[in-house]
Amino acid sequence: MPDLIASPDDGDLVAPTPKIPVPDEVAEAVRTLIRWAGDDPAREGLIDTPARVARAWKEYCQGYTDDPAHHLSRVFEEVGGYDEIVLLKDIPFQSHCEHHMAPIIGKAHIAYLPSNWVVGISKLARVLHAYARRLQVQERLTAEVANCIWDNLKPVGVAVVIEANHACMSARGVRTPGVAMVTSRMMGVFREDERSRKEVLALMGF
Repeated sequence: MPDLIASPDDGDLVAPTPKIPVPDEVAEAVRTLIRWAGDDPAREGLIDTPARVARAWKEYCQGYTDDPAHHLSRVFEEVGGYDEIVLLKDIPFQSHCEHHMAPIIGKAHIAYLPSNWVVGISKLARVLHAYARRLQVQERLTAEVANCIWDNLKPVGVAVVIEANHACMSARGVRTPGVAMVTSRMMGVFREDERSRKEVLALMGF
């Protein structure tokens, strides 16, 4: 019996997905890159690398097959009259820069001020991951997460702040590690009302 893993949809334990076949042209593309980098794709340590890389990129980019709005389709109206900020802090995520395909590793803070209903808090993280698991720039990622929540939950306000380190800056080019990029998107009351914006930023730790 195979080891069980948690389902990405509901957390239930399921059998792992079988290895997907790798098209010959994809494997050959990785071999070409290895040769161009200066190594021999036929040597022992690299023989299986093309297939591993191909499957890894399918995993890195699984957000292309995930509909972020789907995660916000089930809402709850019985909240006991709660009408204050809902905030999920320090959500870790990984993405890849669309310019160099280098890792982006960071954390996000996602908040909204509900109108008539709320959503399960894990769904906020799922929206983030659905967009992060694509080739990205941090500015667009921030806007996409905020827009998705705004369009689907119809809240009074949305605030998204993302902090991340970019390997395209730390491992190449300017080669400056330890630098975090911060982006934010404020919508509704968090954009229009200074007191509300300060309140949500303070809750996020800014």
